Amino acid sequence: MKFTGVLLFLICSAFAKAQIDPNIFDQFSSEFVIIDGYKINLEVKGDGDAIFFLPGGPGNSHDYMQGNFGQYYKSNKVVFFDWLGRGKSDNAKNKDEYSVDADVEMIEKIRKHLDLDKISLVGHSYGTVPAQAYAIKYGDKLDKMVLINGFHSGAMWQANCDSYNHYAKTHFPEKWVKVDSLRALGYVSTDKPLQDLYGTFPTKYIYYHNTNLQQNVPTTDYRGWANEVYEQIIGPDGDFDVSGSMIQQDYRRKLKDVEAKTLIIAGRYDGVSTPEFAVQYKTYMPQAQFEMFEQSGHNPYLEEPEKFYQLFEEFFEIKN
Repeated sequence: MKFTGVLLFLICSAFAKAQIDPNIFDQFSSEFVIIDGYKINLEVKGDGDAIFFLPGGPGNSHDYMQGNFGQYYKSNKVVFFDWLGRGKSDNAKNKDEYSVDADVEMIEKIRKHLDLDKISLVGHSYGTVPAQAYAIKYGDKLDKMVLINGFHSGAMWQANCDSYNHYAKTHFPEKWVKVDSLRALGYVSTDKPLQDLYGTFPTKYIYYHNTNLQQNVPTTDYRGWANEVYEQIIGPDGDFDVSGSMIQQDYRRKLKDVEAKTLIIAGRYDGVSTPEFAVQYKTYMPQAQFEMFEQSGHNPYLEEPEKFYQLFEEFFEIKN
């Protein structure tokens, strides 16, 4: 689901095993590589086994993932990049170029550009979608994979939209009357009047169990959100009726065949990737390690950082 500027938060926790550096962004610099005729923002640092970090949205830049995971350059080669149309990367000449499949191929093209034999993927939210597609298509190039609050199919994305909308309607009927009025006039979720109204629903019931979190953001100007990309991949009415290339994704039958070591993380209070559907990974991918974070919403690395980073470091065998 969609992340807007007010919904992107990070925490600098004194209790996290992996300390979050508020100045971590200063440790990285952009290398603009030409891929398919476009300048793509690539930020790489460190040595060791390569880990690619895939942000959510679709529409988010790499920045919030770098703010949470950039410190691992001390143990690994960490790879952050902005997909086409996002962050500092070029916009596509034609919006039809934005798709899940194109994002999957971007991962592979960057792997080749960096001359890496195998890579690991860490995807959050939408980022888990191209991660799983990559694991299925390019499994021989994948070492490990972490899926954080993700989606195994377009059907799951739609079901979670339906779940959230039901919750919003039944818990905030005064607001939902206005939503119904705009819907009756033909407004879709990317139309500004409905978009603005939809954004007033409390984030506690979508992304965060603890809403007192604060973002560690770059001090320089950056494009954190690309609405055109979101609209193209999820569809113009994506908060109600998912379409675009997202609705065509379905990895459920093939996940059991993924050989890469996999960790799947979910949040008990997640209103985006709800536990009802997240636990289905236990059936579709029984070989994976599944962990439910009991005090978290859509961002467990923010709400339970000590547990999260310990688990993350054990999975990647990172020694401090």
